[in-house]
Amino acid sequence: MRGDEGVPARERFEHWRELLGKSRASEVTSAHADDFQVEARHLELGSATLLKTSFPSARFRRTAGMARRSDPGVYHLTLLLGGAMALTHGTGPAKMFRPGDLHIVDSAQPFDLRAFGAGGAGRGGPGVEAVGVDLPASMLSLPEHRLRGILGRGFSGREGMGAVLSEFLVSLDRQAAALGLDEAARLGTVVADLVTAWLTRELDCEAAAPDHARQRATMESIRAFIRRNLHDPDLSPPVIAAAHHLSVSYLHRLFAQQSHGETVAAWIRAQRLERARRDLADPALRTMPIHMVAVRWGIPSASDFSRSFRAAYGLSPREHRNCAPAARAAP
Repeated sequence: MRGDEGVPARERFEHWRELLGKSRASEVTSAHADDFQVEARHLELGSATLLKTSFPSARFRRTAGMARRSDPGVYHLTLLLGGAMALTHGTGPAKMFRPGDLHIVDSAQPFDLRAFGAGGAGRGGPGVEAVGVDLPASMLSLPEHRLRGILGRGFSGREGMGAVLSEFLVSLDRQAAALGLDEAARLGTVVADLVTAWLTRELDCEAAAPDHARQRATMESIRAFIRRNLHDPDLSPPVIAAAHHLSVSYLHRLFAQQSHGETVAAWIRAQRLERARRDLADPALRTMPIHMVAVRWGIPSASDFSRSFRAAYGLSPREHRNCAPAARAAP
């Protein structure tokens, strides 16, 4: 859903509020309701739900009465990407959040969340942007009493397991349109395992997480490390294993289990080729020599790059660049 396409201005707010109510029932108000500029994407992940939205300043209140009348037993995780938020959860003090922060609220407890666009979010100004996931308590594999101390608090999504989780949620949102129902359902389980692993790290009780959750979290941390270091031609299994305090043999076993038999080296090569493929089709990089595109992504040998690229995509790097829309449109 895009709030500014196909929906009259005065109906956008109600339309968006109904969408939120599917998984996050609360009283929603906004000073911008008469001309609500909003974008939202709602993705079902099996029993979990992903919601990406950007909107003007607004307030979300789940009262004690609402919680008593209807408690679906869901935890709401939010990653703030833009703007600011102030949250009062249960009877605790208000907490302020800034972009890159993560927080969780419980549908069984009242909360009051105020979201502010950057610079006050006046009309036409920058608004609030966030991606959230709603998880049934049964998916988290953690007892309720361990979670009480973490609810309503803010945590950094810019480092450690918080960064791994944040990067995964943002990436999942970007790929939402390409996911089939079965894929989306499987990814819901992956999200739950990552959230469980992140929470146990924050709670300093990692032993409480199931083995599968710890393994998936380690795997996503490895993938994130590889993506950040694709430019380095010396990136290799020993380097990756050392960075994660693993043996090389365990790294290979874990990768084989979690990547359907694909090797570490094959995954690195595929990631590098895909980044290079995108760069070759980018009009802004049209003048960059092809061999420099390869070097940019950790492939110093022009002949290796050309051979691997053709094997992966059926075209040479130059042919792919010449087939890009910008190249066909050029005089």
